[in-house]
Amino acid sequence: MSSSFYERDKGLLIVISGPSGAGKGTICKELLKHEKNLEVSVSATTRDPRNGEVEGKNYYFINKANFLDMIGNNEFLEYAKVYDNYYGTPKSPVLEKMDRGIDVILEIDIQGAAQVRANYPEGIYIFVVPPSIKELKKRITERGTENPEQLNKRMECACDEIRNATKYSYIVINDEVTVAAKQVSAIITAEKCRSERLKSKIEEIIGR
Repeated sequence: MSSSFYERDKGLLIVISGPSGAGKGTICKELLKHEKNLEVSVSATTRDPRNGEVEGKNYYFINKANFLDMIGNNEFLEYAKVYDNYYGTPKSPVLEKMDRGIDVILEIDIQGAAQVRANYPEGIYIFVVPPSIKELKKRITERGTENPEQLNKRMECACDEIRNATKYSYIVINDEVTVAAKQVSAIITAEKCRSERLKSKIEEIIGR
């Protein structure tokens, strides 16, 4: 990664991960209410659109042949095959927004985050955790989408994912969404004050 990643006017790359039920999406929605210079990236998929889904808003819908071509051309920040379909984050829309000074959030799983980190270690990596496993189980149960066997598997996966939390730069405990969103906002603010990002400003101040 070149030093240009830290240019003062360049947007931030923010990766948010966490187990299902931790509230990643809810936190992102709360952030978007208050952060005007922030956008959540749109993923691409080879699956068919569902009722109500809009191209470019919910997903970029791409056929499998084109998706595989994009993989071959290194056009994804990260991607994965889930059952019979591919999902991934197209690189160019994210980098173009960052070049325009827009901060971009990638809400992705730990495998996707690892792919992004390999090429963009200077990104901001945030892991969202629930206040307790008991609370996480309660949230997932209240969705009413899992039978007992599926719930147990979901909880096992969640515990495995949470063990990876310390690989991230920041951990946010989502006990209350508004508080968690403020913590993420504070992280973004602090990152904008990093000395690497303000190096050119310091040179302006001292007249170089």
